[in-house]
Amino acid sequence: MNNLFSISISTLLVVSSIPYSEIEQGFIENNASNIVLSSKDKLILNILGEEGVYSKTQSELILQNFFTKKPGNYFQFIFKGKETPEGTFAIGNYKSKSETFRVTLQFKPNSQDNYTLESLTIEKN
Repeated sequence: MNNLFSISISTLLVVSSIPYSEIEQGFIENNASNIVLSSKDKLILNILGEEGVYSKTQSELILQNFFTKKPGNYFQFIFKGKETPEGTFAIGNYKSKSETFRVTLQFKPNSQDNYTLESLTIEKN
Protein backbone atom coordinates (compact mmCIF):
# COMPACT_ATOMS: atom_id res chain seq x y z
CA MET A 1 0.00 0.00 0.00
CA ASN A 2 2.84 2.40 0.85
CA ASN A 3 4.51 1.71 -2.52
CA LEU A 4 1.28 2.42 -4.38
CA PHE A 5 0.95 5.75 -2.56
CA SER A 6 4.57 6.66 -3.41
CA ILE A 7 4.04 5.80 -7.08
CA SER A 8 0.88 7.91 -7.17
CA ILE A 9 2.64 10.91 -5.64
CA SER A 10 5.60 10.52 -8.02
CA THR A 11 3.23 10.40 -10.99
CA LEU A 12 1.52 13.58 -9.84
CA LEU A 13 4.83 15.36 -9.53
CA VAL A 14 5.88 14.33 -13.04
CA VAL A 15 2.54 15.38 -14.55
CA SER A 16 2.72 18.80 -12.90
CA SER A 17 6.27 19.51 -14.17
CA ILE A 18 4.85 21.07 -17.36
CA PRO A 19 2.88 24.29 -16.73
CA TYR A 20 -0.15 23.27 -18.82
CA SER A 21 -2.74 24.91 -16.56
CA GLU A 22 -0.86 28.24 -16.42
CA ILE A 23 -0.53 28.32 -20.19
CA GLU A 24 -4.16 27.34 -20.73
CA GLN A 25 -5.30 30.04 -18.29
CA GLY A 26 -3.04 32.57 -20.05
CA PHE A 27 -4.75 31.93 -23.38
CA ILE A 28 -8.25 31.97 -21.85
CA GLU A 29 -7.55 35.29 -20.09
CA ASN A 30 -5.45 36.74 -22.96
CA ASN A 31 -2.64 37.11 -20.41
CA ALA A 32 0.71 36.87 -22.17
CA SER A 33 2.73 37.08 -18.95
CA ASN A 34 1.16 33.80 -17.69
CA ILE A 35 2.38 32.06 -20.84
CA VAL A 36 5.85 33.60 -21.01
CA LEU A 37 6.46 33.03 -17.29
CA SER A 38 7.20 29.36 -17.99
CA SER A 39 9.57 30.03 -20.89
CA LYS A 40 13.34 29.94 -21.18
CA ASP A 41 15.28 33.23 -21.20
CA LYS A 42 14.87 33.27 -24.98
CA LEU A 43 11.67 32.08 -26.64
CA ILE A 44 11.18 31.12 -30.27
CA LEU A 45 7.90 32.66 -31.42
CA ASN A 46 6.14 32.07 -34.71
CA ILE A 47 2.90 34.01 -34.76
CA LEU A 48 0.99 33.87 -38.03
CA GLY A 49 4.20 33.32 -40.00
CA GLU A 50 6.29 36.00 -38.25
CA GLU A 51 9.14 34.10 -36.59
CA GLY A 52 11.95 35.19 -34.32
CA VAL A 53 13.85 34.55 -31.11
CA TYR A 54 12.90 36.96 -28.35
CA SER A 55 13.60 37.70 -24.71
CA LYS A 56 10.82 37.06 -22.18
CA THR A 57 9.92 40.76 -22.17
CA GLN A 58 9.78 40.98 -25.97
CA SER A 59 7.82 37.71 -26.17
CA GLU A 60 5.27 39.01 -23.72
CA LEU A 61 4.77 42.20 -25.75
CA ILE A 62 4.41 40.27 -29.02
CA LEU A 63 1.91 37.82 -27.52
CA GLN A 64 -0.05 40.63 -25.88
CA ASN A 65 -0.23 42.38 -29.25
CA PHE A 66 -1.66 39.18 -30.77
CA PHE A 67 -4.28 38.99 -28.00
CA THR A 68 -5.20 42.65 -28.56
CA LYS A 69 -5.78 41.98 -32.27
CA LYS A 70 -7.38 38.54 -31.79
CA PRO A 71 -9.08 38.55 -28.37
CA GLY A 72 -10.65 35.29 -27.32
CA ASN A 73 -11.69 33.36 -24.26
CA TYR A 74 -11.33 29.72 -25.27
CA PHE A 75 -8.28 27.48 -25.24
CA GLN A 76 -8.04 23.73 -24.98
CA PHE A 77 -5.13 21.33 -25.32
CA ILE A 78 -5.96 18.65 -27.88
CA PHE A 79 -2.69 16.73 -27.59
CA LYS A 80 0.05 16.46 -24.99
CA GLY A 81 3.15 14.54 -26.03
CA LYS A 82 5.02 12.03 -23.96
CA GLU A 83 7.62 13.56 -21.66
CA THR A 84 11.14 12.44 -22.56
CA PRO A 85 14.64 13.54 -21.52
CA GLU A 86 14.85 15.42 -24.86
CA GLY A 87 11.59 17.32 -24.30
CA THR A 88 7.96 17.19 -25.30
CA PHE A 89 5.34 19.19 -27.15
CA ALA A 90 1.65 20.00 -26.97
CA ILE A 91 -1.00 21.21 -29.38
CA GLY A 92 -4.02 23.30 -28.52
CA ASN A 93 -6.84 25.30 -30.07
CA TYR A 94 -7.35 28.99 -29.33
CA LYS A 95 -10.57 30.66 -30.45
CA SER A 96 -10.97 34.37 -30.97
CA LYS A 97 -14.32 35.94 -31.82
CA SER A 98 -14.29 34.82 -35.45
CA GLU A 99 -11.21 32.62 -35.96
CA THR A 100 -9.67 29.43 -34.64
CA PHE A 101 -5.92 29.06 -34.24
CA ARG A 102 -3.68 26.05 -33.75
CA VAL A 103 -1.11 26.55 -30.99
CA THR A 104 1.97 24.33 -30.88
CA LEU A 105 4.26 24.45 -27.85
CA GLN A 106 7.71 22.85 -27.51
CA PHE A 107 9.12 22.18 -24.04
CA LYS A 108 12.66 21.28 -22.99
CA PRO A 109 13.74 19.93 -19.60
CA ASN A 110 15.68 22.22 -17.29
CA SER A 111 18.04 21.48 -14.42
CA GLN A 112 15.23 21.38 -11.82
CA ASP A 113 13.53 18.38 -13.51
CA ASN A 114 10.80 20.64 -14.85
CA TYR A 115 10.04 21.60 -18.41
CA THR A 116 10.31 25.13 -19.76
CA LEU A 117 8.66 26.54 -22.86
CA GLU A 118 11.17 26.76 -25.71
CA SER A 119 8.96 27.64 -28.68
CA LEU A 120 5.41 28.68 -29.38
CA THR A 121 3.71 28.72 -32.76
CA ILE A 122 0.29 30.19 -33.49
CA GLU A 123 -1.23 29.57 -36.93
CA LYS A 124 -4.67 29.79 -38.45
CA ASN A 125 -6.57 26.55 -38.29
